[in-house]
Amino acid sequence: MASLDKSRNRWIKPLAHLALETAMRQGELLSLRWDNIDLQRRVAYLPETKNGSPRAVPLSSRAIEILQSLPRSLDGRVFPVTANALKLAWAHAVKRAGLDNLRFHDLRHEATSRLAERLPNVIELPAVTGHKDLRMLKRYYHPRAEDLAKKLG
Repeated sequence: MASLDKSRNRWIKPLAHLALETAMRQGELLSLRWDNIDLQRRVAYLPETKNGSPRAVPLSSRAIEILQSLPRSLDGRVFPVTANALKLAWAHAVKRAGLDNLRFHDLRHEATSRLAERLPNVIELPAVTGHKDLRMLKRYYHPRAEDLAKKLG
């Protein structure tokens, strides 16, 4: 998104890109701490999640690149911004881009669909996204009919 490059909030672009790489929720991203990231093992540990269960999020090569590009904040948070600052900056970026009704949470839907292409195993995918059951996962994963047709041959 070109409008993310122009944002006054320097954290919006890496936040959005990491959201697309990991399918992490906004709250998970904002609470992410450097001491819970193991770049060698390529894992981010989330001690608290929306569904109440901690989880380890595998990090793609692109996610590692994003994290390595970030400066370290003194308070230990990966993204030292508040939820309100993100909300305001996101709304401004979406408006500048001319997009209607694009919520930050929509990145989780997109990320889940992208991850499903790379991890077609229905057991592995929710281990990455943090969905507890297939019914919830199905709400986020929206395969296109033409992509399924290609898989069928």
